[in-house]
Amino acid sequence: MPSPPGHQFSTKDRILGAAEELFAQHGFGGTSLRQVTSRADVNIAAVNYHFGSKENLVNEVFRRRMDEMSAARLALLKEAQQAHPCELEPILAAFVEPALALTQDRGSRAFVRVIARAYVEKHEGLRKFMSEQYGHVVREFAKAIADCVPGLSKEQRYWRLDFLAGALMYAMADFGLIKRPSGVSETEHRARAARELIRFSTAGFLADVAQADRLKAEK
Repeated sequence: MPSPPGHQFSTKDRILGAAEELFAQHGFGGTSLRQVTSRADVNIAAVNYHFGSKENLVNEVFRRRMDEMSAARLALLKEAQQAHPCELEPILAAFVEPALALTQDRGSRAFVRVIARAYVEKHEGLRKFMSEQYGHVVREFAKAIADCVPGLSKEQRYWRLDFLAGALMYAMADFGLIKRPSGVSETEHRARAARELIRFSTAGFLADVAQADRLKAEK
């Protein structure tokens, strides 16, 4: 007899939570499905029923967090384009702030370490999944940046977006030289990190553009 819907959701959520914690601790290759079932207190049949394979489980761990973050990014992007047309800083804020907000949620902190694992392990299946599922988000931001900085080539836009994504990952991991001062809340510290990263990346996207425009005008 099938389990009631609420029980199914609870089982699936437990598996995803266990997998996220274990992937954060041991990586994708270092985590077995047996470890996941043990942590989630389910049998292997439950994992197969909900996910079908370990690769699908990895993908779904990402989908659980990325769907919400991507929706937040696109909503903020739309607001920025309507309220501040052709202004670069609000566009970049729409990209940065939802990602840093993940680090404020205690339940999402393991996911930040999972993202770092994905960078280190170069999981090709996951890379393909992320490109297929969330590549449109990056393309929307690239188009918005093109409207703000038309002097950048397409290649330059994507290079600089890639650098921003790397810097954002570093900020999310909070592994840098600047530690949260005593007396400053975690929320305030993250807000400062967001402001500094947005200003830094704004300057990066604008680098050389004014000079290139001036040289074109002189010709």
